[in-house]
Amino acid sequence: MWTLLALLFVAGALIYARLRRHYDYWRRKGVAGEKPVLFLGNMQGFGKKLHWTDINWRIYQQFRATERFCGYFTFLNKALFVMDLELIRKIMISDFSSFADRGLFHNVKDDPLTGNLLFLDGPEWRWLRQNLTQVFTSGKMKFMFPTMLSVGEKLTQACELQVGEIEAKDLCARFSTDVIGSCAFGLECNSLKDPNSEFRRMGRSVTTNPLHSGMALAFMFGLPNLARMLHMRLFRPEVSEFFLDTVRQTLDYRKRENVQRNDLLQLLIELREEGTKDGLSFEQIAAQAMVFFLAGFDTSSTTMSFCLYELALNPDIQERLRSEILEVLGRNNDRLTYESIQEMQYLDQVIAETLRKYPILPHIGRKTTKEYRVPDSKLTLEPGTRVIIPVHSIQHDPELYPQPESFDPSRFEPDQVRARHPMAYLPFGEGPRNCIGERFGKMQVKIGISYILRDFKFSQTERTQIPLKFSSRTFIIGTQAGIHLKMEKLAAP
Repeated sequence: MWTLLALLFVAGALIYARLRRHYDYWRRKGVAGEKPVLFLGNMQGFGKKLHWTDINWRIYQQFRATERFCGYFTFLNKALFVMDLELIRKIMISDFSSFADRGLFHNVKDDPLTGNLLFLDGPEWRWLRQNLTQVFTSGKMKFMFPTMLSVGEKLTQACELQVGEIEAKDLCARFSTDVIGSCAFGLECNSLKDPNSEFRRMGRSVTTNPLHSGMALAFMFGLPNLARMLHMRLFRPEVSEFFLDTVRQTLDYRKRENVQRNDLLQLLIELREEGTKDGLSFEQIAAQAMVFFLAGFDTSSTTMSFCLYELALNPDIQERLRSEILEVLGRNNDRLTYESIQEMQYLDQVIAETLRKYPILPHIGRKTTKEYRVPDSKLTLEPGTRVIIPVHSIQHDPELYPQPESFDPSRFEPDQVRARHPMAYLPFGEGPRNCIGERFGKMQVKIGISYILRDFKFSQTERTQIPLKFSSRTFIIGTQAGIHLKMEKLAAP
């Protein structure tokens, strides 16, 4: 008995000493940082009361005035928290070859849908990125524009049936689901008509009912190699089965009927036939289609709903934007065209300010692929070191954006944009690993906002949360209690 207790004591002491040395890593390197807590690192309160944005902001406020970067621990995983905009430019653009990987969790063996462009690294990511870029050219956007417009018309019809108090995120998510379902899969999802359509339910399941808690997700993405060893999965089995079955049935139908469409799935079918020795596998096709759907519908719908929220709270901005939309429509026989929507400069500014105040991701992660000497410092990063770029904190820095909690689209007038460092605005990332669907996402949001504001007015209600509080359960920015607004039909001119 005493021998066992002695062994346990020695083992505990060794683990404690190992952890103390691990958490002393940045201090030994001469890098400032908040004192970490055993096992938690700097994540105290995460998943309970605090969202990632809260933790990042706490670190940012402590060190921004005196340091270019600082040490950071996400539980057991060490990272460099970078605040200097010029160093961020080097990491994301000029020295990209040293930071080409995201280091995110993917487990293709147990969870094949994680083998997608967003999560993969190395040669697999590079080949996919090079080939999938073809689907997001201006020509492809122009081709998909009429499909988006037809869904926009259905959006106004759905709004007619929902005049009164609405939950904006749900309405916008149904619109985005239908747009992406058609442009990616060539399928009619009918989410605007049926809020409980299968596509909508599956998309909602991923974001509002994830397989794991926020703590478990932080572990998976913080220690992806260990998570793979434990055979952890990201997606619920029923979600994976639904998307795999949907892609399989669509591929079978197109082959059987010799159907070709100018959409994402058609490009993936072509990549299956060429480009590598074996081409894309069925699982790889399904993984790309799924991540395009999930990343696209949730990011676009979140941006749209936050935009409507700010327009409801700022009626003068709402009215100015509506005037621009009606003016452009009036010059084009009350029709939206691919060219005319490019003319809406104020709409661009409103969306940019929405993404400034509510970037979808609280931070961007990178991982060193080789040893890297940080310029103008004595610090050398070892291969495999994580880097965190706190997008939300940077975009709420009062030195970069005075009164950052105010919603002010004039921040994105051309002269103001030119006066700021380009890395002060990073909602889509930057460099070779920026968001491949940026152009598609913006187009979708512009169409949705244009159709809605043409016919409807938004204002706050007693249930509107001011200020909004973010849910601590998810990595991406989302609200605790939804976005409740009043929607009124405008009188015909």
